[in-house]
Amino acid sequence: MAEERKLSVADVRKTIAASLGTAFGFVIGLLWNQVVQGGLSLAGVTTTAPATPLAYGYFIITAVVVTVVMIVFIIVIGRWGSRGEKKESA
Repeated sequence: MAEERKLSVADVRKTIAASLGTAFGFVIGLLWNQVVQGGLSLAGVTTTAPATPLAYGYFIITAVVVTVVMIVFIIVIGRWGSRGEKKESA
């Protein structure tokens, strides 16, 4: 038979903390969404669905460029955030 696992207070706290951290991150993401869209709007780049095929192509290129830039930011911030951690030996 499978062992029944007991739920500890520490596990509950860890789960609640992770859930709240995720929720706060989602709120931050929503805010930054508006910041990025505002910046694109100031630069003259529309973020609404385009009406012509040429405009749609431009929209896709913009999405790809923004995605690549955000991935680079994620990598840089991830490395910055892990600075100072001790590396485990295998």
